[in-house]
Amino acid sequence: MQCGRPLLLRQPFAPDAFDQVILGCVNVIADEMNPARVAALRLGMGEAMTAFTVQINCGSGMQSIDTAYRYIQEGVSDLILAGGAESLSHAPLVFSRGAVNWYARMFGARNMWARLTAMLGFRPRFLTPVIGLERGLTDPITDLNMGQTAELVGHLFHVSRRQADEYAAESQQRLGRAQREGVFKNEVEPAFGRDGTVFDHDDGVRPDSSADNLAKLRPAFERPWGKVTPGNSSQITDGASWVILASEDAVKQHNLTPKAVIVDSEWSALDPSIMGLGPVYCSTALLRRHRLSLGDIELWELNEAFAAQVLGCLAAWQDEEFCREVLGLDGAAGAIPRDRLNVDGGAIGTGHPVGASGNRIVLHLVNAMKRLGFKRGIATECIGGGQGGAMLIETV
Repeated sequence: MQCGRPLLLRQPFAPDAFDQVILGCVNVIADEMNPARVAALRLGMGEAMTAFTVQINCGSGMQSIDTAYRYIQEGVSDLILAGGAESLSHAPLVFSRGAVNWYARMFGARNMWARLTAMLGFRPRFLTPVIGLERGLTDPITDLNMGQTAELVGHLFHVSRRQADEYAAESQQRLGRAQREGVFKNEVEPAFGRDGTVFDHDDGVRPDSSADNLAKLRPAFERPWGKVTPGNSSQITDGASWVILASEDAVKQHNLTPKAVIVDSEWSALDPSIMGLGPVYCSTALLRRHRLSLGDIELWELNEAFAAQVLGCLAAWQDEEFCREVLGLDGAAGAIPRDRLNVDGGAIGTGHPVGASGNRIVLHLVNAMKRLGFKRGIATECIGGGQGGAMLIETV
């Protein structure tokens, strides 16, 4: 709500002028099972406003934009509010399967003797909750958590621990610089706590990061030799993002000034154990369809799930064998210059509220291209479960 209200207040039309609301969210809490509808009502968009929630793990926020784009493209809608939201701090604690079975026997007992028998089956470990987020970030097919998949990508493409730490430090420094220079002043809205505390910027930034001090952190998933640490991984955070999509008719009707157009989008799937390479698959397919090369893209937002995963994607595009045998290219796709990738930092500093991140990187890509005078960009992300999403954007 806290980013939606200022956005709607800036518009020359009433909140109920939208045709529908689409919101990406992964960790839907039990109290608000369709957060898109809850958001629409709380934003004063009217009881007649249709709203639905989409979920494709880390790509949910981008999926909301893509779904809205398709509705408008097909002439079904003219004005859509599309967003992403996630509150990972509200991820539930759940009981183990053993505890659930014990409760079921207890409450299913039909007499005192059966209940006493069931009570004798109690074990103290049943009182230990399971962190729902930990289970949610573990792939059920491969039984690897997301950090382990990043380790595998880093191993396959020979990403060193030093390289991962250097990338993470640079990302933090870029985010710190962007905050100091006011890059986000028209993009990030202050949030207010229930006690009145004002949060006017993302507070996960550590601009004093260096590869040397990050090297002191222990591996988080594959000890002792792993490359993925808390310092070179995205942070677990809360966040939300909204964008407005309009047809040409809506632009004329409401006298709007568009910032950019969506040229196309692409979703790809791959082995879940190397899900971090998802951006390579979908972005390459998108480029081939439009007969573009990596060098034709002036700016990239590649979501920083893990430094090793981002570096693995960059290395994959430069690997001739991978590009020929997996991507079907004639040779290596090429390199993305670091001054054209995540120029204002990314999820390593801002955090990765999974349902919101895909929306945020599209929004920031548009604003960064406008600021830097670029025409064409791609926002892309890896998706837990072995998928990837990419969106080709051109500024107006």
